[in-house]
Amino acid sequence: MTGASDGPVVVPIPNGQYQENAYLVADPASGGAVLIDPGEEADRFLREIDERGWRLEAIWLTHAHVDHVMGVGAVKAATGVPVLLHPADRPLYDHAAEQAQWLGLKVDPLPVPDQDLAAGDTLTVGRFRFDVRHTPGHSPGHVCLIGDGIVFGGDVLFQGSVGRVDLPGGDAGALLASIREHLMTLPDDTVVYSGHGPPTTIGDERLHNPYVTGVVPLA
Repeated sequence: MTGASDGPVVVPIPNGQYQENAYLVADPASGGAVLIDPGEEADRFLREIDERGWRLEAIWLTHAHVDHVMGVGAVKAATGVPVLLHPADRPLYDHAAEQAQWLGLKVDPLPVPDQDLAAGDTLTVGRFRFDVRHTPGHSPGHVCLIGDGIVFGGDVLFQGSVGRVDLPGGDAGALLASIREHLMTLPDDTVVYSGHGPPTTIGDERLHNPYVTGVVPLA
């Protein structure tokens, strides 16, 4: 569990065979929380929410690759909260079962998203606000959620790496432009919570990430 004393509480939950990071983000003062990218282990997410006594208010999706959405149906069924997704990723979302089949997994049809995300939207959890940035490249409708000195970056930027561009809808040029325009313009001490792997900072990636510095080309 992380978070400054005056900031949101962030609970990373690595899960599933792809070690996807789901995140619970809460305002302890209000008890409200959101769940970002509920992947493979829905029971774990629901148990974590229950044990902390938080009130789940929404599911925010950075993108719709199957390892980030497998738990949406079960969490939605248990809580009734709205699901938010950028519409450019609806084709991926609507075909999650086919994505899963390619990977030898099984996913039941997912509930229809309740709200479209768009660049410039502001999302809230208690006192805390997050701006929606449309950051395509890993997928057409990928978004990053930015606020309070942190980024929920999905599969755009990792510690020492960047998201894949060889999946349907991937675009290397778009991904690098998203990183350059929406992430590298943030302060160096901004913490990045990625869809896989440990947290990092914008400053560390600006200096050391070989794809960001251009040492390694993104094919």
